[in-house]
Amino acid sequence: MIDSNLKNKRILLGITGGIAAYKSLLLIRLLIRSGAEVRVIMTEAAGNFVTPLSVSTLSKNKVISTLFDEGMWENHVELGMWADAFIIAPATANTIAAMAHGQCDNILLATYLSAKCPVIVAPAMDLDMWKHPATQRNINTLEKDGIQIIDVESGELASGLSGKGRMAEPETILYQLEKWTRDPLPTLKDKKIVITAGPTYESLDPVRYLGNWSSGKMGIAIAEEFYLSGCNVTLVLGPTHQKPRFGDIEVISVQNAQEMYDQVLKVWDDAHIGVMAAAVADYRPDNFSDEKISKSDDDLQIRLRRNPDIAATLGQMKKANQILVGFAMETQNEIKNAQRKLITKNLDLIVLNSLRDKDSGFGTDTNKVTLIANDGTIEARELQTKHGVARDIIHFVSKIITE
Repeated sequence: MIDSNLKNKRILLGITGGIAAYKSLLLIRLLIRSGAEVRVIMTEAAGNFVTPLSVSTLSKNKVISTLFDEGMWENHVELGMWADAFIIAPATANTIAAMAHGQCDNILLATYLSAKCPVIVAPAMDLDMWKHPATQRNINTLEKDGIQIIDVESGELASGLSGKGRMAEPETILYQLEKWTRDPLPTLKDKKIVITAGPTYESLDPVRYLGNWSSGKMGIAIAEEFYLSGCNVTLVLGPTHQKPRFGDIEVISVQNAQEMYDQVLKVWDDAHIGVMAAAVADYRPDNFSDEKISKSDDDLQIRLRRNPDIAATLGQMKKANQILVGFAMETQNEIKNAQRKLITKNLDLIVLNSLRDKDSGFGTDTNKVTLIANDGTIEARELQTKHGVARDIIHFVSKIITE
């Protein structure tokens, strides 16, 4: 199931003559998988590193490499107007210098000078070339011209040196493209939002805990979609291997319900929006054993103590300009129980999950939810990706802000 902000976007990829050109093949594959339409311009030097046949096979389009092909003029103006985004990856020191100085001796540069869309550059070169003042001046010139630069990464370089100069990984480039090709929502731009995600682990002894099957995928999808919509996002994240793709999302890692409660309360007062998507344990062991509890022939009884209810606490503290969204996981009387929580916790919206639905709930990439608002609105959604659910939540929140 394709669900990406790049779906149906027209991406023009420029490949220049550097060893990192091999990474562009993976980038093309990722773009196609994201539902984008991809056309590729290769410089003559790029053909020394990747073949036009490989590129055209992956992109499903003819590769353009010269201004004239078989007696026909390749229309660089049309290419520049066709694209929703023009990404040059890898961009060599030579190409960056030519772009900075307005040179135009190949079709890639001619298209750059004609482009009406956002232009993004992923540099790739050796350590000393990257550090050279001339290269840094050229990078600064491009940034002043409004070009987005994806910073180089550190690592082993083709020369055998190790340091900055490696082209960013294709996944990183893809995420930045998602960010730069999506316009922030005016209603959400610069709004502060706190989101909880993942499970909580309640320690019983040094090696055991009480927990649940939450992966954190739903809450992380919500964090990413609000970030792409222009929000300043703080994600309070329980123990999970899942992480948000965007480094600008502030992540506060916690282990248990009390830690999550404490961290959320620290940031709630300044927040405009809260989305409580974490699967917080309702109870924790009354006593923690400093030593591992040894097995015996008798049954083990564990006394549990109630954890603080984060959503209910925020609902009591909620100010007139704050919006609070909660989640409910129900297995019976789903709507009735969710509506009760909506009222008792003073929520603006509750997202109802049901474990009865296949491919929804814990650990999956999809979810099937019902959105229940405090104005009586009830909207059942079909199975979709968790990012799709996140965008539905954003639509509801944006609507509340404009009312």
